[in-house]
Amino acid sequence: QVQLVESGGGLVQAGGSLRLSCAASGRTFSRYAMGWFRQAPGKEREFVATISWGGGTTYYADSVKGRFTISRDNAKNTVYLQMNSLKPEDTAVYYCAAATANTYGSTRLGEYDYWGQGTQVTVSS
Repeated sequence: QVQLVESGGGLVQAGGSLRLSCAASGRTFSRYAMGWFRQAPGKEREFVATISWGGGTTYYADSVKGRFTISRDNAKNTVYLQMNSLKPEDTAVYYCAAATANTYGSTRLGEYDYWGQGTQVTVSS
């Protein structure tokens, strides 16, 4: 079992920044990949970023590449999503997720078996 708790969401103006955190507990954090997804109202949940077990491999959705950075601190059992140059279209509930059978990261929602409760990010124009 893995428990995930996100924090750091909020309201920000376009062009601003936020850093999301996701604290994990349960299974050994350093043994599996992590990801961030988001879901806007009326839309399906979509991939944002993923990071390998050791942090050496990352991958981003084209829509956030160059603006968002995923990182992890295995000593703190925490994964982060630094979001810069935010746009109104980034408004969504952001979820962190654990892919405990995967060590290198994945863009596929179905490969993630544990999810956090989500944190709201709202970007005003």
